[in-house]
Amino acid sequence: MALIGCILVKPIISQAAGNSEEHVFEAEEDMIAYIDVAVATLWTEPNILREVDQPSASNPVAIWKWKEDMTYEQELQLSGDGMLETQALYGNKVTILETEGEWVKVAVDGQPTPKEELGYSGWMPASQLTYTTKFANKTDDPFVMVDAPTSYLYHTPAFRHQGMEISYNTRLPYLGESKHAYRVMLPSGSHAWVKKADAKTYESQKAIPTPTGQALVEAGKQFLGLHYLWAGMSGFGFDCSGFTFTLYQSHGITIPRDSSIQATHGEPVAYEDIQPGDLLFFAHDQGKGSVHHVAMYAGDGKMIHSPNSKKDVEIIPVTTKGYYEELSGIRRYLSKTD
Repeated sequence: MALIGCILVKPIISQAAGNSEEHVFEAEEDMIAYIDVAVATLWTEPNILREVDQPSASNPVAIWKWKEDMTYEQELQLSGDGMLETQALYGNKVTILETEGEWVKVAVDGQPTPKEELGYSGWMPASQLTYTTKFANKTDDPFVMVDAPTSYLYHTPAFRHQGMEISYNTRLPYLGESKHAYRVMLPSGSHAWVKKADAKTYESQKAIPTPTGQALVEAGKQFLGLHYLWAGMSGFGFDCSGFTFTLYQSHGITIPRDSSIQATHGEPVAYEDIQPGDLLFFAHDQGKGSVHHVAMYAGDGKMIHSPNSKKDVEIIPVTTKGYYEELSGIRRYLSKTD
């Protein structure tokens, strides 16, 4: 057993490149842990899952099945009943704030919000978390970041024995490489391989090159046709602000998690000065009320966004009826380029 501060952690049997085995994790408040599934969904309360939600709360998760099995009405319930907060990706660092039975409330590192100093918070099953000193000691080292919509972990550099499917923007410590693959460390402390065609390596977050606005737009186009998911933060599904947040974070720039807060940061921009990569915000009461949606300007009078539970990521004219009337402001998080 390992003692972390005053926290007792039982030996952890976790997933190695996607193998499902018994997982044991005992957590207490103030403990640092790491996401041990492809994407963890954070709920507003513990134990509020519907039967259809079970694939999202297992280890390993089955996010595609969860999305495919939900009816439109069940999708709407996630937002209408305020069931979800956000998501966190495989290997993300979290701080445990509370525990209740087999559930833990965690704050996600790297997801800024005025609601919680440590990061956006919500409830998730403790079984989707892990901690190994080996992984924790590597989190400030060079890393591999997935830049395809999703990719897979493999047991060998020849891509035999395909394992877990992981998301865009997933970051795992770099251990080495072959001609066509990067060797990465998993939160369990074991290792796996990722296709070079699906990822890039960086020395640190600060080493990620500053993007152009058009580069952000091109990255977003990979997800055209991906169905919306309330609170979504991954290549398995995004909500509107999860989409813009993830595109920026994957290019080395951290912005607030929620659209209402994104709308108060960055540099205000007049519509006549808009350029690709700028964020457009939409508000109730003909643009004068509270912000409820965000999109990214894609150039040529169009915007790219993840709109709502009826739709997929799409590119439409900014002047589209139902949107343009509610345009409340534009913000820039990049330096202006001429």
